[in-house]
Amino acid sequence: MQSRLRALTTITARTFSTSTSTAAPPSEFPKTLDGLRARLARESPTLSDFVFCNVKTSRTPPLPDPNEPGNVAEAIASWGLDYVVITSVDRDDLPDQGSGHFTETVQKLKALKPNMLIEALVPDFQGDPGCVEKVAKSGLDVFAHNIETVEELQSSVRDHRANFKQSLDVLVMAKDYAPAGTLTKTSIMLGCGETPEQVVRTMEKVRAAGVDVMTFGQYMRPSKRHMPVSEYITPEAFEKYQTLGTEMGFRYVASGPMVRSSYKAGEFYIKSMIESDRASSSQLPVS
Repeated sequence: MQSRLRALTTITARTFSTSTSTAAPPSEFPKTLDGLRARLARESPTLSDFVFCNVKTSRTPPLPDPNEPGNVAEAIASWGLDYVVITSVDRDDLPDQGSGHFTETVQKLKALKPNMLIEALVPDFQGDPGCVEKVAKSGLDVFAHNIETVEELQSSVRDHRANFKQSLDVLVMAKDYAPAGTLTKTSIMLGCGETPEQVVRTMEKVRAAGVDVMTFGQYMRPSKRHMPVSEYITPEAFEKYQTLGTEMGFRYVASGPMVRSSYKAGEFYIKSMIESDRASSSQLPVS
């Protein structure tokens, strides 16, 4: 409880909001405030319009605060964490679509806490290679971008500017641009009307894109104004996807009704995986 109060106090002082705010998308609920996730303050209204998402939309969102990356970095650094996830809403209105804000935040945080593992959950930047490259080379440890649903349902679930191929291209570019050892990660919601066969085909394409980590969770409708739940997936079905994903070669798969793209247990496993990789690399003979 004390850690939660300390985090809230720091957040208020630094004037940025966390994923416990009312703007949190239902696909990302519940979240812990135990330092695992910090939502950048430029999340004020987004330009994108997703039928599953409870974030307010606006055609004229405010400009991002230039002091925010430093404030966010200092606040997170004070929490005593070893793994943090940084995210934001889409800012397609900005010349760099917010990629500079992500990059600066990661770099400032790494300067303060070099050993902290940082995951950035980013939008698709409309497929802009320059934006993807900037974030991928920022010093982060995990580049995450969610494809949200199976390929066949993209147009009915996501904003019209987003699409499956573009998201896959972003994940491929991130893997190419990022230093060796950087993980890529994505997530989809189930219960949107997809079939098991569509889920499997989507998994195959995601794995072929070189993605290391994939998570599956149950879509929950945030209000009557949003897309209804088509189906509540059984625990057995979630377990089947987890087993199949492991067999496909994903390094880590989290699958369950309450699993979200970033959550404490999954991040603990990813942290252990990264540390193990680095320990193994340090033991390799120098040629």
